[in-house]
Amino acid sequence: MESLIWGYVYPNEVEIQWSILIVLYPYITGLVAGAFIASSLYHVFGKKEVKPVARFALLTALSFLLVATMPLLTHLGHPERGIEIMFTPHVTSAMSGFGYIYSFYLIVVVLEIWLSFREDIVKKAHNSKGWQELMYSALALFSYDISEKALHEDEKLAKKLAIIGIPSAAFLHGYVGFIFGGIKANPWWSTPLMPLIFLMSAIVSGIALLILLYIASMKIRKHAIDHKCLHSLAHYLWVFLIFDVTLEMLEIISMKYESLEEIDIINRLLSDKIATTFYGVQLTMGILIPFMLLLLVGIIKNRETLKMIMISISSVFVLIGVFAMRWNVVIGGQEISKSLSGTLTYVPVFFNQEGVLPAIIILIIPFIILRVVTYILPPWKDMEEEAAR
Repeated sequence: MESLIWGYVYPNEVEIQWSILIVLYPYITGLVAGAFIASSLYHVFGKKEVKPVARFALLTALSFLLVATMPLLTHLGHPERGIEIMFTPHVTSAMSGFGYIYSFYLIVVVLEIWLSFREDIVKKAHNSKGWQELMYSALALFSYDISEKALHEDEKLAKKLAIIGIPSAAFLHGYVGFIFGGIKANPWWSTPLMPLIFLMSAIVSGIALLILLYIASMKIRKHAIDHKCLHSLAHYLWVFLIFDVTLEMLEIISMKYESLEEIDIINRLLSDKIATTFYGVQLTMGILIPFMLLLLVGIIKNRETLKMIMISISSVFVLIGVFAMRWNVVIGGQEISKSLSGTLTYVPVFFNQEGVLPAIIILIIPFIILRVVTYILPPWKDMEEEAAR
């Protein structure tokens, strides 16, 4: 244990309390926010080039949203007490506020999905028999009006919900950054830029995930990829990546320029404790390499297969880099002693309630849910029609 500690560390902080599960928590909520905002590019801003993945993005957001609370509940000693934040309001508690933001956002996403898929649900109800007919009729709320006027009203309401959903998604993930940024005792966390950094990195991770899921689903279904849609998503990923790295660099530059009393311990954190994950994974792999690859995608003419491979690699690296960013914030902040005169080392375990295995299982569950919801509400029609055109 002594080899994992440097300098002066208080005895009561030798064990790091927030583990890889708390790293996973903002990572999953970020994927939710990013996927929803990607869908809003079509539903709100009318970007028709991303129409093939608009409804698929909503289902992706829902799948990850249903799992967003699992890392927190698994971390709690008594997860059944988590529901208490809903029944014992505490207006000054950021964590309590999450319960209301999460619930409101879940309702918005479910309603928007229902409106977007209502025509398909009604048609399924008419063309099915037995239990499937009952299930789709129930999903349609036994309302079978799919006239042009009714569908137009659905579209208008869905757009309004999407407009409401954008700030809701921003609050959902910005509040996670607010929780860390509001902890004044920790110099690595206490910065007003933290909510914005979390939000921008959430958007890039959500778009990157959507790109990979789109490519994988089209390959599995053996349908042609709509390269116009793919390049548009890659363009938005590149733009938001610029905003993300700008905010992250501003935060570090501000800390270095101010050179407050805690700058020595922050320098040690960056040069020793998280040097590999910060400079190597977060900045180089997660930002620099994807930035250059996506820039080349915009320059190269034709050669669609090569560009698809470059976009795929960029998306994988972005997802890894954003996870490293969450790791550097959550774990890196705890590796600084409250005395500001020492550091600790977090060593993840595999078989443990707070270990790597539960984190892997939780990360797999959203993909299983996505497979189920896409079976019930297939979004493939949008993708295949646009690709055929």
